[in-house]
Amino acid sequence: MNFFERIGSIVLGAYRQTVEALALFFDTIAWLIIGPAKHKSAKRSGIFYQMVFVGAGSLIITFFVAFFTGIVIAMQSAYQLGKFGANIYVAPMVAVSLARELAPVLTALVVAGRVGAAIAAELGTMKVSEQIEALETMALNPIRYLVIPRFLALLIMLPCLTIFADIIGIFGGFLVGVFNLKLDPYRYITFTFKYMAWKDVWTGLVKSVTFGIVISMVGCYMGLKTKGGAEGVGRATTLSVVTSFILIILFDCILTGIFFFAHQ
Repeated sequence: MNFFERIGSIVLGAYRQTVEALALFFDTIAWLIIGPAKHKSAKRSGIFYQMVFVGAGSLIITFFVAFFTGIVIAMQSAYQLGKFGANIYVAPMVAVSLARELAPVLTALVVAGRVGAAIAAELGTMKVSEQIEALETMALNPIRYLVIPRFLALLIMLPCLTIFADIIGIFGGFLVGVFNLKLDPYRYITFTFKYMAWKDVWTGLVKSVTFGIVISMVGCYMGLKTKGGAEGVGRATTLSVVTSFILIILFDCILTGIFFFAHQ
């Protein structure tokens, strides 16, 4: 296979996987709409189990990532703003940076690494051990039993984790502002909410919902398409994490561009 044939093969493979992943997404949406009408909704216990796994299981990692990110932003911005005697503007800079960009993106990357990999590994193991074929033999749809609980859990819990990261990150910046920069605590909090608009929060939440869809669909798709035994499971898990990371950054760029040009 020469160079151009190899490039063509990669492009066609990426196109085929994109079409199949989109088909999985539309099948999931269709089951969410049609399932309740046919009395075939996903089990609540399965959804709650996945919500606990995604949300409660990611709280500690999200806490440390957001807390230290808030501290770093405060110290880096204080270095520049201090030259102009404007240290008090560290407060809104930390809050807006976290709400608009860093909290949704960093939280999504943490969840993609932890939950997305787990989804791909779990479904991949079920695929290579023919448990998914056994479900289909019993006329049980894998999308209803396996995909929808994970999809809904990420759709609900990722925005919740993002709000948690916003609060923790702002608290990290507050500690630097009060104990290192010697800013008045009341004035720090007042400046934080004076310059942080509701738009900053909801644009971050829109991003987190989009990232939740990306992580769930990539993890489920890679898991359901796994081939080749234990080696294939490892390959699917790695691909799931790498693909999710790239798509999170890509969709973040697209959404930021949309919000930027829409509010000019």
